[in-house]
Amino acid sequence: MTDDNLTQTLPLLDWRVEDGLTDYPAALAAMEARIAAIRAGTATEQVWLVEHPPTYTAGTSATPEGLVDARFPTFKAGRGGEWTYHGPGQRTGYVMLDLTRPHGRVPARDIRAFVQALEEWMIRTLARFNVRGERREGRIGIWVADPKRGGESKIGAIGVRVTRWVSWHGIGLNVEPDLSHFGGIVPCGIREHGVTSLWDLGVTATMDEVDAALKGCWDEVFGEG
Repeated sequence: MTDDNLTQTLPLLDWRVEDGLTDYPAALAAMEARIAAIRAGTATEQVWLVEHPPTYTAGTSATPEGLVDARFPTFKAGRGGEWTYHGPGQRTGYVMLDLTRPHGRVPARDIRAFVQALEEWMIRTLARFNVRGERREGRIGIWVADPKRGGESKIGAIGVRVTRWVSWHGIGLNVEPDLSHFGGIVPCGIREHGVTSLWDLGVTATMDEVDAALKGCWDEVFGEG
């Protein structure tokens, strides 16, 4: 099948929302298969929204000191970054795009712009719930003012990998996770700031509402218009 025929027979972007909890190794295998198919021209790009069982994942910069208490299964993720927690109540978004072509504000073959666009996607999603998410120099992810703890805390994480110019892995947005689970790691290697969620900030959004906001904000950042 030619690329032109593929475009005519499949949607430009497959937006998939997984029910239940997805084991992390199964997610890795599914992503690997999908990005291989995208490279081969036999599948379209995909945004895959999942929740995982309580899991700690190690990025390529993770150190043993970052794992404080291995109370949950741990896995090497292969993405960039350090230690990350995934679990129920956190929306994990896996973004599999062919970066050899532009996507909205992301030029072709520009990984830095791609990461900035993922940040912007979360910032715009949070804004739909009247939460102001912000970037911080030298600290990847999305940060919000945290009146409970004073100062600011992290609400959204980013960890990506690009293989032959196809992206995988993506974002983790805290909706209603058990925040005590983050205590088993040094999240993203940052000790001096806490972790929060929409519910912790008093925004009792459902996962379906967050999914709708993520989908609604996608074209604002990655759309072709």
